[in-house]
Amino acid sequence: MPASTTSTTPKKLTAAQRAAAVVIALGADNASEVYKYLRDEEVEVLSLEIAKMERLPPEEMKEITDDFYGLCITQKVISEGGVNYAMDILERAYGPQQAMSLMERVSKSLKTKAFDFLRKVDYKNLLMILQNEHPQTIAMVLSYCRPEQSSQIIIELPEALQVDVVERIAKLDRASPEIVNIVEKTLENRFANIVSVDMMEMGGVNYVADIMNNVDRSTEKFIFDELGSKDPQLEEEIRKLMFVFEDIVTLDNLAIQRFIRETDSKDLAVALKSTSDEVKQTIFSNMSQRMRENIEGDMQYLHNIRMSDVEEAQQKIVGLIRQLQEDGQIVISKGGKDEIIA
Repeated sequence: MPASTTSTTPKKLTAAQRAAAVVIALGADNASEVYKYLRDEEVEVLSLEIAKMERLPPEEMKEITDDFYGLCITQKVISEGGVNYAMDILERAYGPQQAMSLMERVSKSLKTKAFDFLRKVDYKNLLMILQNEHPQTIAMVLSYCRPEQSSQIIIELPEALQVDVVERIAKLDRASPEIVNIVEKTLENRFANIVSVDMMEMGGVNYVADIMNNVDRSTEKFIFDELGSKDPQLEEEIRKLMFVFEDIVTLDNLAIQRFIRETDSKDLAVALKSTSDEVKQTIFSNMSQRMRENIEGDMQYLHNIRMSDVEEAQQKIVGLIRQLQEDGQIVISKGGKDEIIA
């Protein structure tokens, strides 16, 4: 098998668009079989991308399908022979560099297989099960949940437990199948059978950053204050990976103008009511004079506004910015080098 089959897919296409290209390449009959294994929301996203997709050059389509094939082969050899076996096979087929790239990409998808049922349950039911568990158990389970699920659960935990769990998630790295199976068995009677994978990635600082990006501002402040006292280095590590409202000053003008177009002017007025002059000036300098005057006028009439309302508006704008990044419309860089993706 030639090494060229795993060349990097075109950057201008999102993950959803690449998936749509693969489905198109399969043909209608095969695609209909694939759809049977997808969730409704996945079918909706794929169908929308397929409908919007323009004609792709043959070489671009080949690049996408070859990349997909390489990922399928990687997942198959990992599940059949384990990580070391897979690495050996892939190095022979693709060379060390491409083998490592495939392994890293597939390992992220394998992580979601363990406790996959948790990602679909209501967080309140999960909270009811976890609230009396040891902090390490809670940390392990939350590391397999969706970040927004974990955020909601952490908000509901007692304050003393919040910091402990966040710290433990950040310091998680890998867990053996035996440990994962022990935790899985305590939950399987209430939910479903779980399939474990060999040496699954879990937790880590990146995952905590995702969680912290989804908690409310007051919970974020409390956890960071406490974590800063206990482990300042860990706190700084997590902060560097997050995007918070104040980081708007690191975005370039095109990115700022992009999210302003999508933001309700009332949310902007509330969000700017209690923020630094630097943030205000950065946003105001990227809008028309008329819009600025309207928002400044709205801010003057905002009296006795609750801090929780300000924080909610800021969180809404941050969520929009992260969504624009996920959609491939902007790239967030904490170093201040963001770009619009054509």
